[in-house]
Amino acid sequence: MTNNNEEILNIIFKISDNLEYEVDRDNIVIILKKQDHKVQKFFRKLKFRIPEYTKNSLDEYGSYVFLQIDGKKTVKDIGENLEAKYGDKVHPLYERLLLFLNHINVNCHYIEKINF
Repeated sequence: MTNNNEEILNIIFKISDNLEYEVDRDNIVIILKKQDHKVQKFFRKLKFRIPEYTKNSLDEYGSYVFLQIDGKKTVKDIGENLEAKYGDKVHPLYERLLLFLNHINVNCHYIEKINF
């Protein structure tokens, strides 16, 4: 493994402080996004039925990975745990894992790197 790959596998993420989420009884993570825009609040006062939160569920694999993110485990640790639980179903392992982690970090802001 090259030095750059080694650095990537040693990245540690934590769940963003302002992220609200629930975990259902099947261990599926549901991301809660507050709908508190001025317009939404205004229509809510007029008794329009606008939910306070939108809910986004992660799939089984995404939920498992998300629940592994604790500010201590490296990408490599999470990958090893994922492979131990799901085996060949998660291959190519690190390509898929890094794509997912990058997405929920950069695009969704659900997690953040704590070591660089």
